[in-house]
Amino acid sequence: MEFTEAYKQTGPCCFSPDARFLAVAVDYRLVVRDVVSLKVVQLFSCVDKISSLDWAPDSEYILCRLYKRPMVQAWSLSQPDWTCKIDEGPAGIAYARWSPDSRHILTTSEFQLRLTVWSLVNTACVHVQWPKHASRGVSFTKDGKFAAICTRRDCKDYVNLLSCHSWEIMSVFAVDMVDLAGVEWSPDDSAIVVWDSLLEYKVLIYSPDGRCLFKYVAYESGLGVKNVAWSPCGQFLAVGSYDQVVRTLNHLTWKTFAEFTHAASVRSPSNAAIFKEVDDPWQLDMSELCLSEGFSCNMQGNGAENGTEGGSRVKYAVMDAPITLPLQKPATDKPNPKQGIGMLSWSSDSHYFFTRNDNMPTTLWIWDICRLELAAVLVQKDPIRAATWDPTCPRLVLCTESPHLYMWTPSGACCVNIPLPNFQVVDLKWSSDGSCLLLKDRDSFCCAAIVSPLPEEEASQSDDSSEDE
Repeated sequence: MEFTEAYKQTGPCCFSPDARFLAVAVDYRLVVRDVVSLKVVQLFSCVDKISSLDWAPDSEYILCRLYKRPMVQAWSLSQPDWTCKIDEGPAGIAYARWSPDSRHILTTSEFQLRLTVWSLVNTACVHVQWPKHASRGVSFTKDGKFAAICTRRDCKDYVNLLSCHSWEIMSVFAVDMVDLAGVEWSPDDSAIVVWDSLLEYKVLIYSPDGRCLFKYVAYESGLGVKNVAWSPCGQFLAVGSYDQVVRTLNHLTWKTFAEFTHAASVRSPSNAAIFKEVDDPWQLDMSELCLSEGFSCNMQGNGAENGTEGGSRVKYAVMDAPITLPLQKPATDKPNPKQGIGMLSWSSDSHYFFTRNDNMPTTLWIWDICRLELAAVLVQKDPIRAATWDPTCPRLVLCTESPHLYMWTPSGACCVNIPLPNFQVVDLKWSSDGSCLLLKDRDSFCCAAIVSPLPEEEASQSDDSSEDE
């Protein structure tokens, strides 16, 4: 892999949807860089520190949320003099998002009093009363024509379907939920899934006209659903819950066809490849080496300053089953226990999905949906902070707030040392074309690219190695 130098950041960073630009928040300034050269393309100044930012789907506009004010500002990449500022006044702004057409901004007021659709074309606005959630509870169809918005009135939950062309309410239907937690369109726009809060396990599948197609309840006692994710192909729906199990439903009958449990140990026989992170100290023969005292002290000081721990590195050791996995017992006297499926994400080809059981924070599970079995287990030294799939192939990258990057593909796994002093990865994101990887430290960021040798180079390397032999 190739890494760039580190650049300053104080908040959110994200690639544009067309993978050409990188937006970075530095206090109240919005810095837009070219992805290839990382040169500054545009520089915008907001009225306060940027809390979060989002690109418009067409990569033309950038939305900056300034929750300290509270207000949002939008900027145009091609028209630097164009500005937009939205202020809800006493109602405040709890969250803001783009519409699929990139010409409307949806804001949710504090206390979920209303959701407002602001037009960037004619400054018109449309209100939807009593949205259920601020940042959740809104989903758009893949073609961008319709929006599903959760609302609550008279102590009952509803799903409102709106046209994204006129923003008129097309239909409203009540959902059989105690406390509606989320809504999501299927990738083929043929169904809508809604699920209840953690207090009750309930998943409902609705058609766009409001008919309930299927009701799924795995159990009735205990904490319920924690994560829901459609596969990109739209054929599978994965439901992760607090009982440390992922259940997958098919899109034809909506019945469960597999359950993936996260036990405290991987027992044999198992086809899963188990990779465990271990220290890999440099093996150097120092017997013939003589250094002066001053030079030796200087090297030790630099090693400690750069956080290299005297040149130590890590690697993956392949383990055999059975193996016991690190387990943390969740606190029973605190709300929202750290237990259950906290991470759940599908690969772009819908062949694999990974999970992290929150009471096993150092372990990442990778499942093969075609074989309906565990494909791999990655056991890290530190808790996993973030993990993401390459959008172009089944390649997984994760970080653990350490100076290392960890990568898995169906052919194996590896650890990559980041050649930057005092750089510990706390978050990472892929560009949409998979050509670049954004790595974030606490106050800086860098970009990385996976350089694959050309077929001619691989052939020449194999020839050279055969000649050496």
